[in-house]
Amino acid sequence: MDIAVNRKAYHHYEILEKYEAGIALEGMEVKSIRGHQLDFKDSYAIIKDGEVWVINMYVKPYAFDGRQEIDPSRSRKLLLKHQEIHRLSVKVQQRGLTLIPLRVYLSPRHLIKIEIGLGKAKKLYDKKETKKQKDLDREMEREIKL
Repeated sequence: MDIAVNRKAYHHYEILEKYEAGIALEGMEVKSIRGHQLDFKDSYAIIKDGEVWVINMYVKPYAFDGRQEIDPSRSRKLLLKHQEIHRLSVKVQQRGLTLIPLRVYLSPRHLIKIEIGLGKAKKLYDKKETKKQKDLDREMEREIKL
């Protein structure tokens, strides 16, 4: 079940590969995320010291938590296998690609997972071409239904 989807990532980036990762959360962040209280449209992921971190993912503090001391937009560690991290770091360094969080969802075992994509930034003319193709597809669908 999807909790949140980063739709702008597909507009700004061409997604080449997708990876599933766990996310290290603290305290009541789990309840906030399950309540759909997060925003990650301006977030990205980096590889630092052999670990993958998601930056600028905002998780609203849980309303019924007495502490309220966790920074809502702190960096959160992603849980990936060492082989996947190594593969990602090589691709990011060699090809100049970017790691983008695509969606946050609940796994079948009710664990919170994040899907990150290895993306290449689109140029302005690529964005225009994608929009034109979507409009043509939509027109074709309308004609078929009529």
